[in-house]
Amino acid sequence: MSNYHIKQFEEYFQVYRKSVRHPEVFWEEIAEEHFYWRKKWDNILNWDFSKPEVKWFEGAKLNITENCLDRHLHTRGDKTAILFEPNDPNEPAEHITYKQLHERVCRFANVLHDKGIKKGDRVCIYLPMIPELAIAVLACARIGAIHSVVFAGFSSTALSTRINDCDAKMVITSDGAFRGPKTIDLKGIVDEALEDCPGVVSVLVAKRINSDINMKEGMDEWLQPLLDEAYKDYTAVVMDAEDPLFILYTSGSTGMPKGMMHTTAGYMVYTAYTFKNVFQYREDDVYWCTADIGWITGHSYIVYGPLCNGATTVMFEGVPSYPDFGRFWNIVEKHKVNQFYTAPTAIRALAKHGTELVDKHDLSSLKVLGTVGEPINEEAWHWYNENIGKKKSPIVDTWWQTETGGIMITPIPFSTPTKPTYATLPFIGIQPALMDENGQEIKGNQVEGRLCIKYPWPSMARTIWGNHQRYKETYFSAFENMYFTGDGALRDEVGYYRITGRVDDVIIVSGHNLGTAPIEDAINEHQAVAESAIVGFPHDVKGSALYGYITLKDAGETRDHDNVRKEINQLITDRIGPIAKLDKIQFTTGLPKTRSGKIMRRILRKIASNDTSNLGDTSTLLNPEVVQDIMDNVLS
Repeated sequence: MSNYHIKQFEEYFQVYRKSVRHPEVFWEEIAEEHFYWRKKWDNILNWDFSKPEVKWFEGAKLNITENCLDRHLHTRGDKTAILFEPNDPNEPAEHITYKQLHERVCRFANVLHDKGIKKGDRVCIYLPMIPELAIAVLACARIGAIHSVVFAGFSSTALSTRINDCDAKMVITSDGAFRGPKTIDLKGIVDEALEDCPGVVSVLVAKRINSDINMKEGMDEWLQPLLDEAYKDYTAVVMDAEDPLFILYTSGSTGMPKGMMHTTAGYMVYTAYTFKNVFQYREDDVYWCTADIGWITGHSYIVYGPLCNGATTVMFEGVPSYPDFGRFWNIVEKHKVNQFYTAPTAIRALAKHGTELVDKHDLSSLKVLGTVGEPINEEAWHWYNENIGKKKSPIVDTWWQTETGGIMITPIPFSTPTKPTYATLPFIGIQPALMDENGQEIKGNQVEGRLCIKYPWPSMARTIWGNHQRYKETYFSAFENMYFTGDGALRDEVGYYRITGRVDDVIIVSGHNLGTAPIEDAINEHQAVAESAIVGFPHDVKGSALYGYITLKDAGETRDHDNVRKEINQLITDRIGPIAKLDKIQFTTGLPKTRSGKIMRRILRKIASNDTSNLGDTSTLLNPEVVQDIMDNVLS
């Protein structure tokens, strides 16, 4: 029996038991059955978390693009691989078949080769969500170059930091990007970044917005003429299983961003396997993940996971609010999307606008809904379930990280009974542990602790690029022989996991450890509240007290703020207890967020503590203007 596609809850338990009792046997069967290898492995797994060192499928030879593209050509050559939906709803969508994608990747690979890029070189990709982004990623992988995608919303400073850290030789960008009604001067940002990047020798520029840009002679070249002249085939470079595939920088809430380095074979096997099961993808489905390829979600679940399974994957260039807040639902109806994967931040933003723009669209094609990026609060979960899924499409609340490469804790739709705010059960092969402050594992159910993983999984990052010591200290020093996720979690009476937030978001108030996520969940239940963030600030008596930054659904509406404050604290008292009440509640126009939608609590903590001398680089935020607004109205 194949273990590749799990369809029932009982089957999940059978396969899970096998995967943790005999992990090497299990992953070998998955790898042998479903992937194309130039040479099979000599050894399945070699690992030592004390170093830390992990190697999967040692000695195997492959190229990941042969699994994403070549092996589908005879059976799915005319099937849509990438369905590109442009920013402007009046611009026609582009359906790129597997044959067409293969040719475009090969042409791009030849361009890279002709420009002197070879196996092991780093290529920085700074592009909007246009087909050239996915094609550039795959072209790098085809020739063995290591791609490092930087989200095309980061500042020139953030871009140059990442280019220099990985010592990239080439940058691939575009003249600009569309973002809703606006355009962004990407080439101008690249030009500014490259003033501090002596290692870059060439820049390839895709034409998207047809703006007038500066092209530096001897450095910059338009991409399309080079592609037009390039040969349409390219023999994939043979890679070792543990050769680097890509470097992806975490947003770096503190200190230098961390360049997480992922290798080839294990990442391929795990992302493909998780995609198939977490989204229950079937042959003719249309799958849409709304993330940007600049994040790990886009790498694993727009490009590699779907294409390894021969899927049709949607790439959306625009934003959920343009031309109105019904754009997501318009696209679902237009392309008959079956699986829809987005962030709780987006769901809350859309829920603020009611259901009028939802109800005008036919969402009956939807089979599975997913969330990613942060734990989803209960109110948003129910809105998503009732209004988008019509109570018939299970929600997979997925927990994972840039560092893990693939989904780690998740329901399997139509198998795992879901529970609002819970990521539920570990995925196949994942062995979680909850640890106490003394380094002891907390056994049993109805417990809470720090979330660790006991045993390696194929897609885990192997190091921080250029700084293995930091990798060891960050992830493997807190608990002996374990990967420490940095997150807290609780395990309920049936063994379901709920992520309670970053451990540094646990605030000790009067000796009580209070996770911010449950408090925020309680606040967000208030009918007037759109979003909230809780941080600690120094308190003479309690040690730390709780400061709440709260955005109301209708900021322009006249409300009795003192009354709302009382109601919020009563909700917290009812849900958690009086110990978790907020000492200060500031109403805000918005919360500072990274481009991936994560709230920058580090900044909020500093403001609450009156320590605003060094807030770090706020230019990379999605909404840097709200920081000043919050500072101007901070409560004394």
